[in-house]
Amino acid sequence: MVGLQSTEHAGDNCTPLSDERGSYTTAENGFKEKDATDTHEYDVYGDEDTAEIKYRTMVWWKAAALMLAETVSLGILSIPSAFSSLGMVAGCILVIGLGALATATGYVIGSFKLRYPHVHNMADAGEILAGPIGREVLGAAQVIFIVFLCGSHVLTGLIAFDTITEGASCSVVWAVVTAVVCFICTIPRTLNGISYMSVVSFISILAAIFITMITVGVNGHTGTVTASAHLTFAKGFLAVTDIIFAYAGHVAFFTFIAEMKKPEDFPKTLYTLQICDTTLYLIVGIVVYAFVGDTAVAPALGNTGQLVRKIAYGIALPTIIIAGVVNGHVCAKLVFVRIFRRNGMKSKHMNSHTFTGWATWIAICLAIWALAFVIAEVIPFFNDLLGVISAVFASWFTYGISGIFWLHLTPRSERWTTTKQKAKTIFWSLVVMMGALIMVAGLYASIVSIIDGYKSGGFPGPFSCVSRAL
Repeated sequence: MVGLQSTEHAGDNCTPLSDERGSYTTAENGFKEKDATDTHEYDVYGDEDTAEIKYRTMVWWKAAALMLAETVSLGILSIPSAFSSLGMVAGCILVIGLGALATATGYVIGSFKLRYPHVHNMADAGEILAGPIGREVLGAAQVIFIVFLCGSHVLTGLIAFDTITEGASCSVVWAVVTAVVCFICTIPRTLNGISYMSVVSFISILAAIFITMITVGVNGHTGTVTASAHLTFAKGFLAVTDIIFAYAGHVAFFTFIAEMKKPEDFPKTLYTLQICDTTLYLIVGIVVYAFVGDTAVAPALGNTGQLVRKIAYGIALPTIIIAGVVNGHVCAKLVFVRIFRRNGMKSKHMNSHTFTGWATWIAICLAIWALAFVIAEVIPFFNDLLGVISAVFASWFTYGISGIFWLHLTPRSERWTTTKQKAKTIFWSLVVMMGALIMVAGLYASIVSIIDGYKSGGFPGPFSCVSRAL
C-alpha cells in the first residue's frame, strides 16, 4: 500500500490515528479478509472515544437515507424524457440493467473500503492504485465532479423559484438564494447531522413525483408512445447518459461508509438504495411516458399544467436543496480531511471544536457554494456541460473504477484459477472497458448537443435575469 502509513508527527497540534494492524489473506471470492499481523491500516478519524466531534455515528438506514437523497433527487427528474427518446422497451432495459450493474460496482467499492480502512475518498483510493499521481488525479476529479453537481442544484433551485413565482424576480436572485440556503445547511460537521434532512428530502421528491404522475394520469394521453425509437447516435446516447447520471451516487460512497458505525453494514445500505431507486425510476418512467409520450420534458415536473407544476416544484424544493447539501458536505469533507490529515496523523482540529477547525470548515463550504453559483450562472450551456462532466467522471466513478478496484483486490495468480474466477475477471475487465466507452461516447454526444444549442440560439447569457420558469 502506498503512503498514509507514517507515524511521524506532522506538527505540534497533531495526534496519531488509531492504528489497526493486520494483513489480509485471500478468500475464495477473490477479495481480502483481515488477518492480525503487520500492516498499518487505520481509520481516517482515529479513536473517537474522547473526541468532541464524533464522525462514525451513522447506522445503516441513515446512510441509506443520505444515499437516496443524493442519488434520487435530480436523477429521477430526467427519466421520463429519457424514455421519450429511447422508447419504452429500451428505457426499461437500461434502467434495470444499469441499476443492477450499479449495485455490483457499489458492492466492490464497499469491499475496497473494508480492505483499506483508511480510505476516505477517491483520492485515497487513487493513491493505492497509482501512488501520488493517482491520488491527485482522482482527488481533483472527485472535487470537480461534485462542485458541478452542486452547480446543477443551484440551477435547478433557480428554475424552481422562477416557476413558482412566474419569474417575479431576476433569476440570478433565486440562484443566490439557493446557494446561500445550501451553504447554511452544509455547515453541520457530520453526515449524521444531515441524515435526518435526507429523510425529508426523500419524502419531498416522492410527493412531487406522485403529484406529477397523478396529474398526467388525470389529463390522459397527450403524446405518442412507442416501443422503440429511431435516433441519431448522439441524441440516443444523451438519453442513455441521463439514466447513467441517475445512478451516479457512487462518487460519495467512501465518505458515507467512513462515517458509519459499522462499515460492514454497507451492503444493506446499498441494496436499500438500489432497490428503491431502480423501482422508482421504472415506475416514474413508465407512468409519465405512457401518458405524456414523445412530448415528455425534463425535469419531469414540467409535464403538468401550470398550477400543478408550481405545487410540485414547491414540494420538491426541499430535495433540491438537501440533495445539494449532501453533495456539498461530501466535497467539503474531502478538502477538510486533506488539510488536517498528514502521513498517518490527524490534527486536533478534525475532532475538536477549535476556532481554526470551524473557520476552515465554513470557509471550505462557502468556497464550494460560491463556485457552484458562478458555474451555474456563467456557463450558458450548463446542462450540456454537466453532460460532459458526467461523461468524463460518472462513467468511471459509477462503473469503470470499480472494475479496476476488483482487479486490484484480486491477485493475478487467482484471476484465472477456476471457471468462476475466469468469468469474474472477464466481467470486471469489460466493466472497465464500458467506463471508457461511456466516457468517449458521452463526450461526443454532449459536444454535438452544445454545437446544436449554439446553432439554434438556445443558450441564455451569463448572469441573465431572463426567467427560467418551465
